[in-house]
Amino acid sequence: MAPIFALDIGTRSVVGILLEESTAGHHVIDLEVIEHKERSMIDGQIHNILSVASVIEEMKQLLETRHGRLEKVSVAAAGRALKTAVGALSADISEHALINTEDINRLELGAVQKAQQELLSSDAVTADNQYYCVGYSVLHYLLDGEPIGSLIDQTGRTASAEVIATFLPRVVVESLLAALKRADLEMEALTLEPIAAINVLIPQSMRRLNVALVDIGAGTSDIAITSQNTVTAFGMVPIAGDEITETFSSHYLLDFPEAEAAKRLLADREIVTFQDILGFEQELPSSEVIDVLSPSVERLASAIADEIRRLNNEQSPQAVMLTGGGSLTPGLAQKLSAALELPAQRVAVRGLEALSNVTFADKISASPAFVTPIGIAIAAQRAPIHYMTVTVGDKLIRLFELKEMTVGDALLAAGVKARHLYGRPGLALRFTLNGQEITLPGTHGTAAVIHKNGREAGTKDLISNGDNIRLEKGEDGQRAAATIREAAGLDAAPVQAAVNDVPVTLTTEVSVNGEPGSLDSEIEDRDDIEIRQQTTVRDALHAAGVIPASGSVQAITLNGKRVPVKLATPELTRNGLPVSLSAAVQDGDRIGYQAGARPAVSDIAAELGVRLTEQVTVTFNDETVTITKPRFTVTVNGQPADLSTLVAEDDRLNVSPADTQPIRFSDVFGFIDYQLPAGSASSYRLLRNGEPIQFTDELFGGDRLEIVLS
Repeated sequence: MAPIFALDIGTRSVVGILLEESTAGHHVIDLEVIEHKERSMIDGQIHNILSVASVIEEMKQLLETRHGRLEKVSVAAAGRALKTAVGALSADISEHALINTEDINRLELGAVQKAQQELLSSDAVTADNQYYCVGYSVLHYLLDGEPIGSLIDQTGRTASAEVIATFLPRVVVESLLAALKRADLEMEALTLEPIAAINVLIPQSMRRLNVALVDIGAGTSDIAITSQNTVTAFGMVPIAGDEITETFSSHYLLDFPEAEAAKRLLADREIVTFQDILGFEQELPSSEVIDVLSPSVERLASAIADEIRRLNNEQSPQAVMLTGGGSLTPGLAQKLSAALELPAQRVAVRGLEALSNVTFADKISASPAFVTPIGIAIAAQRAPIHYMTVTVGDKLIRLFELKEMTVGDALLAAGVKARHLYGRPGLALRFTLNGQEITLPGTHGTAAVIHKNGREAGTKDLISNGDNIRLEKGEDGQRAAATIREAAGLDAAPVQAAVNDVPVTLTTEVSVNGEPGSLDSEIEDRDDIEIRQQTTVRDALHAAGVIPASGSVQAITLNGKRVPVKLATPELTRNGLPVSLSAAVQDGDRIGYQAGARPAVSDIAAELGVRLTEQVTVTFNDETVTITKPRFTVTVNGQPADLSTLVAEDDRLNVSPADTQPIRFSDVFGFIDYQLPAGSASSYRLLRNGEPIQFTDELFGGDRLEIVLS
């Protein structure tokens, strides 16, 4: 059986490994390390394909000379290339309850695309298809903003799904493929570096523990967290072994390769010797150099600790395993245990001795730097990621089988937007009715129909290599529409009545944007509608042209001063019975209205307590006589008036004292029919209360007047 060929293409070097199955599990036949000739790898990403391809080809030729032709290889995508993002999507279910799993699946798919948009915006990526979605988990379902276990058959206003999705940049995979092709190698399987390392160091039986695995390379430190029988999170920090080497190089003026070589000797030798760029050789105690590097080591430990806590819900794990070449940095484990506030024995470097069921050829040294390459070979064999090619519409899509792939994964990879899975909702109608803003929603669009190989399918249906997926667009919703009558909820016909036997019709007055309108008019967006219904006795009087008195008083101007004057109560009836102005009018009602009489000058004077005349009542020859003389002169609106003159609203009434004499005996003759005797005055006598009196004498009430003939 041909051995498994695997490559760990790192920032500093390429590790090649040949592994075969054995009775103990796996046996490492050969392992070689070739360093890059230039910085062609940065943070796990290939930046110079030609340079990396030449190192891969060199590794291939070296191993082929010992073990024969090699055509296929297993590789790993750097864990640092994995991206995670959280996305959420809400749907209006006020008129469309989520009643089946397909509706919920489409909601989840939309949330994944929101996460993808979040990822793209944060990474300044413009094309939607720059990342492979390699999986997602639902964090929460929400109904009207409150968490809920399941949305099946729920009713409410809004349903939401919040997911955390993991993405792999396409450029990482494509650059790997390009470098392998130039070295005349075919990718047999692909895995992820964190998965590779964790598979060999933390088997499934240990994943119930909360453990952090930190793979410290040259450019970055990859982190994986286990808990509750699964891998719960992946992360990275963009500093690692090179950070320490650069400090060494800067402090002692060393070329970077010289500093890297000297750094690797610190853990094993008490004295290290190196030559600076000026040609001077230095020989220093390792402890002194370690003290110089200590601040950089502390920064690295602090960065790793912060990321571990972030990935682990802001808590320290139960234990930390360190692997990779950078894990050999002196003092790193101790500083990391202090940063995480863990006992020193809970942070440990794990090398090849930690691998169970793996044996090694005699020449292979037990370095932690070789854990990940071995893990790549084993993981690629146990759980390889294969290619899958499907057609979505007219687009050929290549997927990596990181899990069981579904129709939803294909739609994501093809850049199909979540909004395409449903027809667009109809436009809403917004208008104002009697000052109140109203919005009528349009109808919902229908769901798109998905076909897989000509048959209807759902987003969770599994797909296979060569499947053909097509999307039949859903119908768009209808724009909201309504008449003014429908929006106002009016259904009454005009009311026919009569006012003082004059027929009147009570209708509903409609104004649209300041112009007369009709109840049956279609409402346009942004219309300003005013509606006034004629339903009362007052409305009927107005329709008949009768202006009812506005109140029980009217105002006049008396000698330049505004004063109120009481009115006679108008008579108002409905079908012969007394009624108020606000009473409702029904079809066929007969309204009667008789306005109260206007007040006369005498009425106003009496109400205001003004005596316009002087009166005296006497008896004349045993006949009662009332004598009246005006005390004031009265004008209405500048015209002479008497006591019977009627006064209207806002009339100007002026009253001024008259130049009159007291009531005298002679005034009696103006109020009686009496003829004085002819002849001289000596032929009669004037008496008052039996006493003589003259014609010019003043009279008083109750006087008894007589004319006695001689």
